[in-house]
Amino acid sequence: MFDKSITAYEEAKKVIPGGVDSPVRAFKSVGGTPPFIDRGEGAYLIDVDGNKYLDFIQSWGPLIFGHCDKDIEEAVIKTVKKGLSFGAPTVLETELASEIVEMYDNIDKVRFVNSGTEAVMSAIRLARGVTGKNGILKFEGCYHGHSDSLLVQAGSGMATFGTPSSPGVPADLTKHTLLCEYNNIDELKKCFEASDDIACIIIEPIAGNMGFVPADEEFLTQCRKLCDENGALLIFDEVMSGFRASLTGAHGVVNTKSDIITFGKVIGAGMPVGAFAASSEIMAHLSPDGAVYQAGTLSGNPVAMAAGLVSLRKIKAQKGLYEKLNQKVTKLLAGFKKAAEDNNIAFQVDSRGSMFGFFFCEKPPRNFKEVGTCNFDRFAKFHQEMLKRGFYFACSQYEAAFMCEAISDEDIDNCIKAAQEVMAKL
Repeated sequence: MFDKSITAYEEAKKVIPGGVDSPVRAFKSVGGTPPFIDRGEGAYLIDVDGNKYLDFIQSWGPLIFGHCDKDIEEAVIKTVKKGLSFGAPTVLETELASEIVEMYDNIDKVRFVNSGTEAVMSAIRLARGVTGKNGILKFEGCYHGHSDSLLVQAGSGMATFGTPSSPGVPADLTKHTLLCEYNNIDELKKCFEASDDIACIIIEPIAGNMGFVPADEEFLTQCRKLCDENGALLIFDEVMSGFRASLTGAHGVVNTKSDIITFGKVIGAGMPVGAFAASSEIMAHLSPDGAVYQAGTLSGNPVAMAAGLVSLRKIKAQKGLYEKLNQKVTKLLAGFKKAAEDNNIAFQVDSRGSMFGFFFCEKPPRNFKEVGTCNFDRFAKFHQEMLKRGFYFACSQYEAAFMCEAISDEDIDNCIKAAQEVMAKL
């Protein structure tokens, strides 16, 4: 069933560390060999052995219309024929920035970069430049890319300054990073009591990298309040939830507004792109208008801009898109939940818009430590058996899942039926 993928994986390991270019793709958490993908078609992935999978990852979020969407594909091909990159301004950048800005009442300007990691790194530098402070406050389990100062691990239950979680990251580069438990207001307050040098809070308002764990409304309110009281800025990392949880991401489903937003994924429709956005007052500090330097040779790449522009315009043109996607998610998760209950399996589900997650545990986890108490062995078995039946979910319980428009009700019915078979064997 996976013969060609097994061969491809062995060949890849000879020339690529671990055989993959991003660690989670190696299937270490769930076992087995990762299928090597040949192509995507709408809701499906097809691997090099010819196996077909209903795709609930969608390139980790960007493909809200599924693989090879005709309109996005045409825009990319048309733009490619004009040239791949110029290192100079294009009208496409202005058009995409305008589409984003007009959706929000708290941002006026956008700067495009090449990835979510780059967007977050630049947003933090901007916050430090605006406030004149050095510290950043992040939350255990929230992933903000792989830049050095954000690769830190938490202390033992108390807010603490970060220590590197990866060899190769000097402690000097993480000493300004404070850590706090997600959804823990007491620890949040202690961080501000411990330091008067916090430039910003950065948070995934809907966390997708400790599994799917939304922040409590009151917790976000306190983040906003403490930033305002202490001269810090609030950054919402919406690289994953942006244009996924709603038309305006988490901003459309929570009551708290941030000062800076970081984007990625959907705004490139599968092309490498990221962005950060804020008010005119904050963005005035950014080079060339201000002193905070930020640059990139391929930033605002015309092919990526064309793909993102068509994607966002399609999203805005389809009234009720997010309601339809959430109905599909709700139907899928209700089917999974019933299958688990029928087999006396502890199982939790949650969703926002087209973004969702599930855990094998007794009660909904609210932070990284609680996610760690879930049954990972059971998740791995579920993943393996669903993959054999043609359903492709994230290969770690620490990841979220995504619904795309191309997935049909019949696809969901088939997936629920497969889950019932698998749950009966767990």
